[in-house]
Amino acid sequence: MQNRNILALIITILTTGLALAINFAPNNIFLGRDVSVRLGLDLQGGIQVLLRSADPDATADEIATAARVVEQRVNALGVGETVVQQAGSNRIIVELPGVANPEQAIETLRGTGRLEFIDSQGQYLADGTIVRTSSSPNPPQLAESETITDPTALGPIYQSITDGADLDTSAVQPTFSQGGALGSRPAVSFAFRGESAQRLASFTAANVGRPMCIVLDNVVVSCPVINAALTDGSGIIEVSSEADRNRIFNQLKYGALPVPLVIETSRTVTATLGQESVQASITAGIIGLAVVAIFMILFYRGPGLIATVALLIYTIISFAIYRLIPVTLTLPGIAGFILSIGLAVDANVLIFARLREEYRRGRDIRSALELGFVESWPAIRDSSVSTLITSIVLFMFGNSFGVSLIKGFALTLGLGIVVSLFTALVVSRTFLRLVLPLFSDERAWWFGVDRRESSPTVQPAA
Repeated sequence: MQNRNILALIITILTTGLALAINFAPNNIFLGRDVSVRLGLDLQGGIQVLLRSADPDATADEIATAARVVEQRVNALGVGETVVQQAGSNRIIVELPGVANPEQAIETLRGTGRLEFIDSQGQYLADGTIVRTSSSPNPPQLAESETITDPTALGPIYQSITDGADLDTSAVQPTFSQGGALGSRPAVSFAFRGESAQRLASFTAANVGRPMCIVLDNVVVSCPVINAALTDGSGIIEVSSEADRNRIFNQLKYGALPVPLVIETSRTVTATLGQESVQASITAGIIGLAVVAIFMILFYRGPGLIATVALLIYTIISFAIYRLIPVTLTLPGIAGFILSIGLAVDANVLIFARLREEYRRGRDIRSALELGFVESWPAIRDSSVSTLITSIVLFMFGNSFGVSLIKGFALTLGLGIVVSLFTALVVSRTFLRLVLPLFSDERAWWFGVDRRESSPTVQPAA
């Protein structure tokens, strides 16, 4: 028994020490991992975009694939705490907290990532011109336009030299051009495979000195003059800024969308709470924790003091888990954490109440303590499992319907239940067992029990 208590104490110390190291990691970096606190849209603001498939016949698998591609793109933007979720059968919700350039982010999300080289028939087409190509005769921009109803209003169809499906994404890299009259400029390298590479090589060899337009998602990126044949189907795309280079790189690198997406709604979300309200929430949590601690100590005395220490350990471990996973904290998420504190106290209350009851029946302190944990376990187990089931249902509901606030609440509540089981059944029990030899039955007041209340007719357990 003593060896088991020492092992549990070592585990508790190591776990708490690891949690403290994560919470107070220098520059929020722990073992090379960013463990800074993540805040959601309602705490730091950002943008929320609702994307809809422009193809009414898009399948559920295509929408799911599109959501994965969008998620890869937004993660490549370097924006933390992003949320990408399917909403219904043909929509995708994207939340980007703290995004610095909303316009660039939206363009990155919307682009299908289809790169084409077209035969412009010797014409120079201005950058940004929307064109119809033989591979994509009906640009998705038509679905977003309220004024253009006739596709022919966008001009003739230009013959595609390459097929976007033949793009080798492993060859797509950010780079710089090799100087020239305008000096070094941002660029993106590319390479085509298969028939597209052969067609590109043949066309450039036969049209040296003539323009060839580079088109991304039916929009002209540039129309460079062919200086030499692209015999291996590779080259670079020069752009005017690093922002444009990063956008094009992300669209090409992380795959083409299986269906075109249009923006149904886009809104900038301001921080509804702000830093002052976050501090107020933290203050409220500390006050609540202090009130619970005072109640536990006054009512349960020694065990209440130990429960308070276990509750502090619970808080330290929970915040470390939030940082490590990471969990994006929203206002409902904070509410879920505070609620889990109350549930963590409930387990200790059940144990200590049972301890008192067994002691009043005439059992000695050690037997009463062990029976307190054993007899209260079914109630703790059932209440914890039922709360976990509720958390899982809420999380699945939020995931299916794109309600990220519900997911935050469910996640923090569920994690809190798991951590509270550890602190109540391991930390509290270990500390009580270790201090138990210091107190005889004559000092039972330390457990909040008056020996005169106990029944003289019940004998201590063997």
